[in-house]
Amino acid sequence: MFGIVRPCTHRLSEGLRTEWMAHLCGLCLALRADHGQFARIVTNYDGLIVSVLTEAQTGTTPAGRRTAGPCPLRAMRTAPVAKGEGARLAAAVSLVLASAKVRDHVADRDGLLARRPVAAAARRVAAGWDRAGARTGAALGFDTALLVDAVDRQTGIETLAGPGTPLLTVTEPTETATAAAFAHTAVLAGKPQNAAPLAEAGRLFGRLAHLLDAVEDREADAASGAWNPLTVTGTSLTEARRLCDDALHGVRLALREVEFTDGTLVHVLLAHELRRSVDRAFGTSSCSHQGLEVPQGLDVPPGPLSPDASFGPPPGSPYGPTPGNPYGPTPGNPYGPTPGGPAAPPPPRPPRDRRGLIAGCLVWAGLACTCQMCCGSFEDPWSRERREAPCQSCGDCCEACNCCGQCGEGCCCCGDSCGCDC
Repeated sequence: MFGIVRPCTHRLSEGLRTEWMAHLCGLCLALRADHGQFARIVTNYDGLIVSVLTEAQTGTTPAGRRTAGPCPLRAMRTAPVAKGEGARLAAAVSLVLASAKVRDHVADRDGLLARRPVAAAARRVAAGWDRAGARTGAALGFDTALLVDAVDRQTGIETLAGPGTPLLTVTEPTETATAAAFAHTAVLAGKPQNAAPLAEAGRLFGRLAHLLDAVEDREADAASGAWNPLTVTGTSLTEARRLCDDALHGVRLALREVEFTDGTLVHVLLAHELRRSVDRAFGTSSCSHQGLEVPQGLDVPPGPLSPDASFGPPPGSPYGPTPGNPYGPTPGNPYGPTPGGPAAPPPPRPPRDRRGLIAGCLVWAGLACTCQMCCGSFEDPWSRERREAPCQSCGDCCEACNCCGQCGEGCCCCGDSCGCDC
């Protein structure tokens, strides 16, 4: 699954995590329903934003959800998934843009695609995806020819580009394609007044997608001699970062003009997670489980920094006061309630039946491929016991995203998991 917006699930509240997975699985199943099993390989994190935008404008309804059967990528559990026009539009856009990505790799002669038989097969697959995306788009009133035309123009622009060519000239086709996809969500939602600001947000999102892809591939492209817009146009990383920061700001401003029924997930993905994507590409990110960020201008003496930027003992310090009442009983008080007593917690439920070796291996592969074993909680592939991933100790939501300090928009980016009174 490719894409620039890849939220770590420990930063999402339980409700937002469920919604995000509903759109991701809905995109995958829409691809399978309309275009067959093989089309599911184009499922990507950025494509589901189209589905999220559509539902954010209409609101979640029972008709917009269905219960999907067990899947190895969900640890063989059922789940509510998004369905309807938003998921189908996301599928159509994903197919066409994946086709463009394949053709781009063929043109660059990347890896196995440097071999003519493999390149010819890849072109046939890409052409099939173009036709499939066009069929679904036509059924939804969306002309995917806009996307195909943008992709075709991209090749010509890259051929003519050279030192001194404005970088935004190279990113324009991608911007045009994503602007059209974002704007059509307003048509599907029956809110035409949202089309203009969503087109602007989509245009800037496309710019970010193109620039971040170039930044991440810069060293690899230089080693292999592949075409890279930063290298060809002579654009520095400093200038690329400035353009990305301007685009981030523009996306937030555009989203303020959109009338959402519930825009919480949109805000998390396109305001905060998008910024993390930029930080990650430029190597300036700092997740809370890799050490807390030090407030600007603060001299930190030796020793750990507590989550609230104070210099007291960190949580759990054996020499600090016990959380809560400092004069209360310490954990493990021998005079506390005995196990099984009236105040004792209920005994844990007995473990479920274990899976067999092969079934457990399949579930393990699905968990590993979707990073569920890295972030959040998951069901052990064999014993079925609930396990906590390493990222569970990353800290709370506001600590991770610092929504009140960075956003300045008077809102809470974290959904229902915290309440930042900005």
